[in-house]
Amino acid sequence: MSLIKIEHLKKEYPGVTPLTDVNAEVNKGDIISVIGPSGTGKSTLLRCLNLLEEPTSGTVTVDGEVITDPKCNISMVRRKMGMVFQSFNLFANRNIIDNVTSAPVDLLKVPKEQAYKEGMELLRRVGLAEKALNFPDELSGGQKQRVAIARAIAMKPEIILFDEPTSALDPTMVGEVLSVIRSLAREGMTMMIVTHEMKFARDVSTRVFYMDEGGIYEEGSPEQIFDFPRKEKTRIFIKRLKQLEIEAASRDADLIGAVSKIEEFGRQNLLSSRTVRNMQLCFEELAVRCTVNAVSPDAMPVSFKAEYSEADGRTEMTVTYGGAPYDPLTEGDELSVKLIKSLSSEAVYSYEGINRVVIRLGE
Repeated sequence: MSLIKIEHLKKEYPGVTPLTDVNAEVNKGDIISVIGPSGTGKSTLLRCLNLLEEPTSGTVTVDGEVITDPKCNISMVRRKMGMVFQSFNLFANRNIIDNVTSAPVDLLKVPKEQAYKEGMELLRRVGLAEKALNFPDELSGGQKQRVAIARAIAMKPEIILFDEPTSALDPTMVGEVLSVIRSLAREGMTMMIVTHEMKFARDVSTRVFYMDEGGIYEEGSPEQIFDFPRKEKTRIFIKRLKQLEIEAASRDADLIGAVSKIEEFGRQNLLSSRTVRNMQLCFEELAVRCTVNAVSPDAMPVSFKAEYSEADGRTEMTVTYGGAPYDPLTEGDELSVKLIKSLSSEAVYSYEGINRVVIRLGE
């Protein structure tokens, strides 16, 4: 059952357009993590869903009601959508139980005694019942965010939107907030969470949106997005890849300078001296002796790409070139091939209209 439908959503500001064409549906029971580089419109998307930001164009439909229609009573619709901000947004002049119960009393007209009873139960759920009479400035950041979650739940929303709920927290406090969100997930709460916590997104989500290029660049299950991303930008982001590309247009290319570029790449990404040296040796043996000096001129240019993953520490190198099929791992210089294989945990040649050799350095 579709709870939120987003169609051709666009949001532009003077000089920048974070959202160009967003299309998606949020179904009841979904737990959607929204991930991607900074500045790709993740928080803007969330804020457009309850009109905290006015979309430039497009439509948002919540529970069958088009909230982008000027005739819509947005205050009524917002009651169905809880919002948890990265900066907590608690009332500093009210104690914790009042922060949790004020909206149900004022907006839902819940009797004060009932609201108090339900509010205390919510505070128990987030582990803060003993702080009910404290004020926000007496709580840690993690405790404030747990109160903010309890406040959102108090309105009995159909969906809760989390806008980077842990980004303002000390690392020691992140776990306590994520624990509360995990418990909501187990209870079947529909949620949409902008987060930079990749392990959390993988563990708790039913779907993942990767945002880039002004929209939802790729979406899928956590397994698909984190283990088998289909698109290049998704792969680079998920694996936290650092890349170096070198091209030899002819046999007279500056290959000594290329070796220096590999050293600089290693220094910038804090790679071990052993890893850098092995990269240089593989480049010299594979890209130069086995390829540049062996292939015919029509196979040029020879392209070399190195990738280092901050996520798992793996280093992979790919050499591509044109011309007829030529496997340097079997046809190349014998000593060079032995050296390459001794340095690598995996070496694979393939030909699909272009020659490709992929080397994964030994770990």
